[in-house]
Amino acid sequence: MNRKENRINKALVKALDELKALDILVLDVRKLTTITDTMIIASGRSDRQVRALSDKLLETAKGLGIEALGVEGHQEGDWILVDLGDVVAHLMHPTARAYYQLEKLWSQSDLKADAASP
Repeated sequence: MNRKENRINKALVKALDELKALDILVLDVRKLTTITDTMIIASGRSDRQVRALSDKLLETAKGLGIEALGVEGHQEGDWILVDLGDVVAHLMHPTARAYYQLEKLWSQSDLKADAASP
């Protein structure tokens, strides 16, 4: 990860932390997919907080000169995907996060272990 990417990721994580996001996780997925370089996964305590996290992330990205390519799920608020190109953020209610287990899906160590299994 270069300095610019690191600076952007830190700014996005700081924005989420300022609104008390839970369990913020940053995953470097460039070796796993061509869709994006980094995934940020974070939780909010309620649909309202998840929407606020999304709004704050978009505001911060805009301040960094990054235009969102898309936002999905904002109206519902239980899982919002924010596509910023090199960074894709999954902002989720804890129940949705536990159900979909994106950390496990995108964890490099788990994928390597699964590939080695018969």
